[in-house]
Amino acid sequence: MATYADSGVDIEKGDEASRLAYENAKKTFASRKGMIGEPLVEEGGFTGALDMGEYLLVQNDDGVGTKIEVAERIKKFDTLGYDLVAMVADDAACVGAECISISNTIDTNKVDASIIGPLTEGLAKACIENKIVVPGGEIAELGNAVNGNLWNATAVGVLQKDKRITGENLAQGDVLIGLHSAGFRSNGFSLVRHILKEAFGEQWHNESYDENTTWGEAVLTPSIIYHQVIMALHGRYKEPTQVTLKGVVHVTGGGIQGNLDRILKKTDLKADLSSLPEPHEPMKKLMELGNVSKDEAYKTWNMGVGMILIVSPEEAEKTLQICEQEGYKASQIGQIQ
Repeated sequence: MATYADSGVDIEKGDEASRLAYENAKKTFASRKGMIGEPLVEEGGFTGALDMGEYLLVQNDDGVGTKIEVAERIKKFDTLGYDLVAMVADDAACVGAECISISNTIDTNKVDASIIGPLTEGLAKACIENKIVVPGGEIAELGNAVNGNLWNATAVGVLQKDKRITGENLAQGDVLIGLHSAGFRSNGFSLVRHILKEAFGEQWHNESYDENTTWGEAVLTPSIIYHQVIMALHGRYKEPTQVTLKGVVHVTGGGIQGNLDRILKKTDLKADLSSLPEPHEPMKKLMELGNVSKDEAYKTWNMGVGMILIVSPEEAEKTLQICEQEGYKASQIGQIQ
């Protein structure tokens, strides 16, 4: 039975490393006390925020992880920009912030324009669609220090203080609306690659997934970026809100429940997830190929839900209507208890 740990990823050690990093980061907060840029302290949040007086400046970092290794295998790099934007802009959107810029860093063992070009072209396309600029970045040629390429980014967003989504006012009966995903996004790829290598060998990416698609193509499906629909619901900077979003959860590492817990831990409430959509077919096939338990799969992959919106029952239908108008597939997946 394959687990995330079998692929070399230890979630508990990762959580401990994150805890230590945040504890050290907090040591710096006092240096801005009473000054512009004083940090807001929020344990376990999806993004950091700085008090800029009239507004909040939001900043967060992430990357595409080992999904880029799949792109290297099938030599297709033009869609990874959507994954990169989704990882950072959607984290910023969890507090209601409008992402205004993304800078990025490409670490590579050897600079190759045939790779850098499609990566950054895809990034530009994804940013333009979301009204985000790329003011700068870095390409670092590191030789044997890295194997292949690593791609990470920093998002910067702005947010009115009175529009910050905190998750502190959740109540029993609130509705959970799931924004459906298109695939794995950028999480759990170490397990994806481990299962496929065990099943098909080193050249697993060339194996047929179906009549028209290889496994490499099937798992490289680009991420849906939810930033735009969150802005349509919550309003961009100094725009009015259409729906009161009581909580927003980005389903990344840790899966649906793990990320919901990041907001539910502020309360004594729980979530009933009785109406989740069917997982994507590649996920179900990988569960079968790797004998992955349902619990392990739901802890590792998004299983069909990339973002969760929490709204009052009175605003659930309006939320679903706006999602549909914006071109996003969404459904009610449960309730707060």
